[in-house]
Amino acid sequence: MLTIARLFGKSPFSPLQSHMKKVSSCIKKLSEVFDELANGRLENIEELVSQVSKLEHEADLTKNDIRNHLPKSLFLPIDRSEILEILAIQDDIADQAEKIGHLLVLYPLKTPPEFLQGLNDLFARNCDTFWITRQIIKEMGDLLESSFGGKEAERVKGMAEETSFKEYQADKEMHALQKRFFEAAESFSTPVFYLYTQLIAEINQISHISEQLANRIRMIIEVK
Repeated sequence: MLTIARLFGKSPFSPLQSHMKKVSSCIKKLSEVFDELANGRLENIEELVSQVSKLEHEADLTKNDIRNHLPKSLFLPIDRSEILEILAIQDDIADQAEKIGHLLVLYPLKTPPEFLQGLNDLFARNCDTFWITRQIIKEMGDLLESSFGGKEAERVKGMAEETSFKEYQADKEMHALQKRFFEAAESFSTPVFYLYTQLIAEINQISHISEQLANRIRMIIEVK
């Protein structure tokens, strides 16, 4: 798209921010899925998951367009490989949203409300990590203006530390939910038990990937 090509003339981070908007849309739509799940409106989930997949596809198209228009000879404030790495990690979050959505429609969800609420709480905790990382990407333009130093750099590094703490909290919540689920394992059928063990692990990947992205940006700041 010509639009992406023009964005590079403005800032090398503008295309990354454009792609992150697509990724954010995937997480927002997946949040709607979990809202329906928590409220017992299971009949709406399949359509919402389909919408998550469409948004993930849009993120893929944007990712490919950025790769195709990423300048090879133009001077950039960070290495071309670093831009591509950040882009790939961002896209992993969109992929993860789609993967979780597909698991939610893989098998009829017949689980006690307290476990459904547990999944919803775990997802919310992981979203806490993601939205901090999302804000870091928004700050990239300001980082460029400050030459990756000063108060803005310290602010972003502080946000990266907060992301790590949120990821730690998400891990604790995941382990607590796993323990509860395994204690009640005999009350679930084999397919449901498998599905929920997978869901718990995949939901928690959102915070892991988000922390990875935040730490990658922090590393760039540290070497500048």
